Amino acid sequence: MLQGVNRKIGLILFLLSAGYLFMSYQLPTYPYIPVDADAIPKTLGWILVVLSIALFFTKDSDTEEQKAKRHIPKKDVKAIVGVFVLALIFISLLEIVGFVIMTALFIFTCSKFLGYKSNLVNAIVSICFPLFLYSIFVFLLNINLPQGVLPL
Repeated sequence: MLQGVNRKIGLILFLLSAGYLFMSYQLPTYPYIPVDADAIPKTLGWILVVLSIALFFTKDSDTEEQKAKRHIPKKDVKAIVGVFVLALIFISLLEIVGFVIMTALFIFTCSKFLGYKSNLVNAIVSICFPLFLYSIFVFLLNINLPQGVLPL
């Protein structure tokens, strides 16, 4: 039944999408709102269910060339794990420290970790981009982002 990579990944994605859908149906609904906050998570969850079922039933010919393409070098695995750890730190400290500071630190640290050399350009982008995003969300869209320690 689970012969082939497509079937294994399809089953894993189906289980993930079922859990995601379960959690998205737990989101509260608000009256008098035509498109609620749960519309996009539910839509994405159902799309993932359909695509995972399609992937499960797709024919897969597992050749040696495909197996060689799936091999990830050790250096790349370390980079992926490092960025994942940085993202977890970002998520866990976002509410406490605030959006602007954490996003700036995340962009700067992640860029340095991935090998970007120019500190000046990296610092300018790391500071300007979160300020730009914060301004758009707070002042134009009226969506509050975590302030943290900054009195913005």
